[in-house]
Amino acid sequence: MYDSIQLLTMEKTILITGGAGFIGSHVVRLFVNKYPDYHIVNLDALTYAGNLENLKDVADAPNYTFVKGDITDEEFIPQLFEKYDFDGVIHLAAESHVDRSISDPLAFIRTNVFGTANLLNAAKEAWKGKMEGKRFYHISTDEVYGSLGKEGYFTEETPYDPRSPYSASKASADHFVRAYYHTYGLPVLISNCSNNYGSHHFPEKLIPLCINNIRYNRPLPVYGKGENVRDWLWVDDHAAAIDIIFHQGKIGETYNIGGHNEWTNIRLIEKLCEIMDRKLGRESGESAKLITFVKDRAGHDLRYAIDSSKLQRELGWQPSITFEEGLEKTVDWYLENQEWLDNVINGDYQNYYEKQYSEREKS
Repeated sequence: MYDSIQLLTMEKTILITGGAGFIGSHVVRLFVNKYPDYHIVNLDALTYAGNLENLKDVADAPNYTFVKGDITDEEFIPQLFEKYDFDGVIHLAAESHVDRSISDPLAFIRTNVFGTANLLNAAKEAWKGKMEGKRFYHISTDEVYGSLGKEGYFTEETPYDPRSPYSASKASADHFVRAYYHTYGLPVLISNCSNNYGSHHFPEKLIPLCINNIRYNRPLPVYGKGENVRDWLWVDDHAAAIDIIFHQGKIGETYNIGGHNEWTNIRLIEKLCEIMDRKLGRESGESAKLITFVKDRAGHDLRYAIDSSKLQRELGWQPSITFEEGLEKTVDWYLENQEWLDNVINGDYQNYYEKQYSEREKS
């Protein structure tokens, strides 16, 4: 698939884990397009949320390689490091849905805790004696900090207080990353981000779920009274922040990434209803009739809000668009890409790997 001479001339080889997922695919696309002299290796197990259709536009780029594999595989991961001699790792692969973590917590421990430790150990062994210039960047979540009251913000110094199996598994992974920095001198970076939104989001998540349900006049489930508050971050702004932190962040440091967009769940859904009514030519207020309040989620955190002033002050990052602009773009994308959404909902997207890669691997 690749010209070996061309790959030898690449300035850096970067491993991006979970690159077929929602956030990961945006990061892969950014790096492939922005850094033609980098060889980007996308490692993804292609579980339910990994979708290679997210990356059809860069699948044949000369500086991009996809590898199907599991970060928990103790034999495979060290072999991957040996084969590609990575200069850096951007680690996004994770189980990430809170509801799924409540029903199957052990799956989150395997992937998020053991998988991260397995990657750390492989990097430690592969980079032994040659840490200079290497970077292991772990992407985490604001949920490790627990729940806020009506005031205040999470900072990089906020004590960890995870409330769900998902956030507990990510908190544990964060601790392992820091432990490898302090114990072995592994050059690590960590960022904790707020809720992301944008294109290519798996439709079990709130915003794409609501967009699709509104389109087909299905109920819009809202936990409790919809009073839980989230800080929403445009996924392309998150990818840009990851780019800046990976290249300019100080080794051993943590950076919080937030969108400065606090919305209660009910107000967000009402806003989506307003936008969808306008886009679909419906009478104002029609879609809001679909809102259905359901029993609250166990351990549901009241409020998340990120203080990203350290990232802004030290590395110069800023959100590029307002939440209202981002929501308009997000709704437009889903309405214009109904085939993508249908393929995800009915599971057809899982056949894409077999169609696109099985013959390449045989050759």
